Amino acid sequence: MPGRVLVVAAQPAIQLQIGNMLRRDGHHIVTAADAQEGLRRWAADRPALIALDNDLPGPSGIELLERIRSAEPRGTHTPIVVFGGSADADVKVRALRAGADDYLGKPVHPQVLSASVRDLLARRALPKATARRQRLGRVHAYYGGKGGVGTTTVAINTAIALQRELTKSVALVDANLQFGDHRVFLDLALEQRSIVDAIAQTAIDADVLRRVMVPHVSGVDVLLAPASPEAGELVSPEQHHMLRIIELLRSMYDHVVVDMDERLDDNMLDVIGTADRLVLVMTADLSSLKNVRLVLETLAQLGVPDERLMLVLNRANAFTGISPKSVESVLRKPIAQQIVNDYRSAISALNSGTPFMTGKPDSALARAVVELARLLDQQPAVGSEMGELELASSL
Repeated sequence: MPGRVLVVAAQPAIQLQIGNMLRRDGHHIVTAADAQEGLRRWAADRPALIALDNDLPGPSGIELLERIRSAEPRGTHTPIVVFGGSADADVKVRALRAGADDYLGKPVHPQVLSASVRDLLARRALPKATARRQRLGRVHAYYGGKGGVGTTTVAINTAIALQRELTKSVALVDANLQFGDHRVFLDLALEQRSIVDAIAQTAIDADVLRRVMVPHVSGVDVLLAPASPEAGELVSPEQHHMLRIIELLRSMYDHVVVDMDERLDDNMLDVIGTADRLVLVMTADLSSLKNVRLVLETLAQLGVPDERLMLVLNRANAFTGISPKSVESVLRKPIAQQIVNDYRSAISALNSGTPFMTGKPDSALARAVVELARLLDQQPAVGSEMGELELASSL
């Protein structure tokens, strides 16, 4: 569906290159050479989409993006694709956190740009009831300090608690694309649907996701990881498949629970960039402490705000010689929630394929997870309390 596209780039060669790529798909191109001109053209022309180079003289492309997002009338959203260095993970995360709908590394491949623009314009044209909810859902991503700390168990049971105890609509995403375990944890071994079925479509939209989501007996809808490790490679960080799917799920559900891979690759950076809360699951042992401290340092370097991070201490009452207070002292961050140690119930739930929130909802383990679910439900979405800035507060 052709539309008016505003291309903001300082270099005439980039303007021409991007413009020619988009004209082949029938789009009408208008251009701007800096952030101030880009802001004026956006306000005057109201383009269907903005293609924005981050390398601008004066205010950067990301600063322009932030101004546009703050000045957009409530209930409207202009899709924005940002171009930047392909290896610059920090800029990518900043752009996505600032509200970019896609981030493409330079040099931009024509087919990748065409697919991104086509998908964004198709999503913009979705029926208002589907594409625009007055209140978007919250995304919380779960990351383990190391393998075996119970991250998947905490993520799955928190998702069920949100649905069962708080009557929220919940999407559960297994983002461990090569070795996801949700089929085992949820007794879905025969289910072949996965995230790959969503990205195989011409355009990823709400109807596609509804067909791919697997309803679980708990009331949670599950987006499974691929059934084989090699299929996980089909989920493209260059096309931001993970980001686009999570953002679409946010418009469909009250809560989106993402069980992350331990590898902080580009797909996981996309998850971090869009998450309202990053739940770091750990245990009170030296190996876990070391890893969580390194993760916190890495997230700080990526510019992830500290208020987005939540520490969850799993198996909190297990005797390890390290107290919760010592954990907080070493990490210089409070523990948001402690989950009791009941390894027998947890491993029994895993082996039976029946999460303890379903099989033993009155257990101490389940009660601790319900407390975590309530805490997450009370947290505001990132940016939800930001007031709208006047367009007059120009760059």
